[in-house]
Amino acid sequence: MKDMIRQFFLISIGFLCLDQIAYGQDTTRLSLLFVGDIMQHDSQIKAAYDPVLKTYDYNPCFQFVKPYFESVDLAIGNLELTLAGPPYKGYPQFSAPDALAFALRDAGMDVLVTANNHSVDRGRKGVDRTIQLLDSVGILHTGTFRDTVDRMNDYPMVLDKNGVKFALLNYTYGTNGIPVTKPNVVNLIDTAVIRKDMVKAKEANPDFIIVFTHWGLEYQSQPSKEQKRLTEFCFQLGAHVVMGSHPHVIQPMEWRKEKNQLVVYSLGNFVSGQRDRYKNGGAMVRMDFSKITKDSVSTSRIDSAGYILGWVYRTADVNKDYYILPIPSFENDSTVFIKDETSRLSFKTFVEDSRKLMKNYNLTLSEIKKQPAKQPDE
Repeated sequence: MKDMIRQFFLISIGFLCLDQIAYGQDTTRLSLLFVGDIMQHDSQIKAAYDPVLKTYDYNPCFQFVKPYFESVDLAIGNLELTLAGPPYKGYPQFSAPDALAFALRDAGMDVLVTANNHSVDRGRKGVDRTIQLLDSVGILHTGTFRDTVDRMNDYPMVLDKNGVKFALLNYTYGTNGIPVTKPNVVNLIDTAVIRKDMVKAKEANPDFIIVFTHWGLEYQSQPSKEQKRLTEFCFQLGAHVVMGSHPHVIQPMEWRKEKNQLVVYSLGNFVSGQRDRYKNGGAMVRMDFSKITKDSVSTSRIDSAGYILGWVYRTADVNKDYYILPIPSFENDSTVFIKDETSRLSFKTFVEDSRKLMKNYNLTLSEIKKQPAKQPDE
């Protein structure tokens, strides 16, 4: 009798397993981290220079954000400068040392958008060499192109990670009045062009469409009417995420959960030489996506989203070094690393200002206050 019961139990378990295989579902996940404006003012270039070795080193600047990059599948940022070679110069026409690109890669930056108002600061050479260098260090990029053929073949960018596919589009309001030298192409905000690009993006059958836009009014904490209008336009065309850069300060964020849509009007500065209040930091936005496939039918959604505040520290010593300090890593013991009282006050003010803005205008995104878990190989 016991043997019969045992056989019946094993057969039942077998049918249960077959049923799960036949009718089960497959869930895949993707995590992304977006950061704002990556800039290089003269003070940053000087701080990175080693007069003895006559080389540049940016790795210390990114050492504290590296764990945040490593905690996600892909990190995406706005490269608001050119890598046009020497002479290296900051504002108003940027050309940063090649070492910056290597440091970004080593820190874990995976994708850079390059369409912004500084894309053609160094003319055709700047556009071409920036593309060439990013290719050589292995950082994916989109927004500027050598020519129309490259744009036709490579745009919109479509990436597939962990079985989740997304399209990334990138546009800028302008190039500071500097004309784009043919055959280069810089994606400008043009609704007719965006509409065509969205059609092409959908043909790739992505699970998500992300539009990274360079727009808005500098140093304004609220989005303009044009930002809001273009956001709705992109959502109507099928975008799921709209990320914004250019104002150099944080602007409100909105996650429309019921519509599977999210907009961040401005991420603020990820790293820059701007030291004024509100400009000396920004937000990193983490998003987690899921794709559920059942009976060959897939549904995708934004599972979670939150922001991480980051403040840019310039030391008060003779070196004047720059570091990006993620707030979760430093809020409880900022005095250990930040040595001077003026900087400590600036750090505290940035955190208070940012949280006040988010409390008053942010809709449904929460601040991430925990440090990322250490990776297995650490």
